[in-house]
Amino acid sequence: MVTTSPQQQVPAIPADQALEMIDGGAVLIDIRELNEWQAGHAPMAVHIPMSALGSGLSQLDKNAPTIFICRSGRRSDSAVAALVGAGYNAINLLGGMQAWQQAGGSVVRDDSTPGMVI
Repeated sequence: MVTTSPQQQVPAIPADQALEMIDGGAVLIDIRELNEWQAGHAPMAVHIPMSALGSGLSQLDKNAPTIFICRSGRRSDSAVAALVGAGYNAINLLGGMQAWQQAGGSVVRDDSTPGMVI
């Protein structure tokens, strides 16, 4: 069940539910900066840094459930608030990559070796 985050009352889900939604076809967008992405990311994530999100919107299906993730969930909460306001089916992943990893989500580097969350 999608809830709202306490920061801005935007749609938000815990990591275990995000894993299920992604298995069901939802898209995961990682908005962290390049050095964070290179250190480790979810293997199925699409990288669109928050600084490039405006120009990256053309890659998104406005109606498809799209989960946004950062390190802790704060940057993605802000991004989701703006995207929901623009009519996107955007959802914040509560706790970010830290929660993702704690819930058993894989963290890899671009070469598929184990990564880490920074």
